[in-house]
Amino acid sequence: MVELFYDKDADFAAMDGRKIAVIGYGSQGHAQAQNLHDSGLDVVVGLREGSRRWKQAEGDGLKVMTVEDAAREADIIQILMPDEIQADVYNEKIAPGLESGNALVFSHGFNIHYNQIVPPKDVDVYMVAPKSPGHLVRRTYKEGAGVPGLIAVYQDATGNAKALALAHARGVGCTRAGVIETTFREETETDLFGEQVDLCGGVASLIKTSFEVLVEAGYKPEMAYFETLHELKLIVDLIHEGGLEKMWYSVSNTAEYGGLTVGPQVINEESREAMYIALERIQNGEFAREFVLEGKTNHAVLTSMERLENEHPVEVVGKKLRAMMPWLNSELNEE
Repeated sequence: MVELFYDKDADFAAMDGRKIAVIGYGSQGHAQAQNLHDSGLDVVVGLREGSRRWKQAEGDGLKVMTVEDAAREADIIQILMPDEIQADVYNEKIAPGLESGNALVFSHGFNIHYNQIVPPKDVDVYMVAPKSPGHLVRRTYKEGAGVPGLIAVYQDATGNAKALALAHARGVGCTRAGVIETTFREETETDLFGEQVDLCGGVASLIKTSFEVLVEAGYKPEMAYFETLHELKLIVDLIHEGGLEKMWYSVSNTAEYGGLTVGPQVINEESREAMYIALERIQNGEFAREFVLEGKTNHAVLTSMERLENEHPVEVVGKKLRAMMPWLNSELNEE
């Protein structure tokens, strides 16, 4: 049985006299920094000089410094920047200011697990990973609730790393909902697998292929869009609220029977084998090496794939149909 940690298990005393530097102010950075600050912890934001986020962070009531100064002044340095730039920023601007007994914090284990960042042995290394986009991390906190999260300890130099991780998770608001302890390896490999096979890669490919099949069979692109992409949100919302059970209960008998009989024919043993291949590439570091090299070439392949994705017919017709639904954009703006 997995143990869950709540507010009662996390003591802010572990943070007494310690300053937290949140490096980066994007989706997770802005949310976690504000939540930590509102929890009464001593927080500073580290950004590069000239960053467009600088005034935003100051406007949110936070002290802002350069990355170098923030890392040098803080005792706990939380790196919340894109995976592909973390190692360079760490080596150039964070590592020189580290002192024995400091702590490095991550919300994704990629750079530690794949040895892109190799911390000194005399600092704590732990993870606090909210299982939610940043806007929900912030919104639920302001509402007096929180999102579930993960903690992990990679290196316990002081003997206090787990206590720090729990206190940190409480400051972010995760212990209000419940926190699970994991490892850097488990978090990294399962996260990458989910992104590639299911949540992002698999879903996008399923949408595009099913759209193509309907259009090639002579159906209107607009009809294909509604049935293969637009209505997906209705199904995902049901699954999110109550699992597959609620989804099957909520749809028609026709949809349930057709889905249960045909789904396994589409996502079949060949699909399962492709998933295992993807998992092996994640486990053996092949994907990480490829992704790091992609970053070194200024994302040449990714830029090309993004262009092709944007030109796909499901996107072309989708832009026209979404223009008929102005509430979609208003929902995004509210977030």
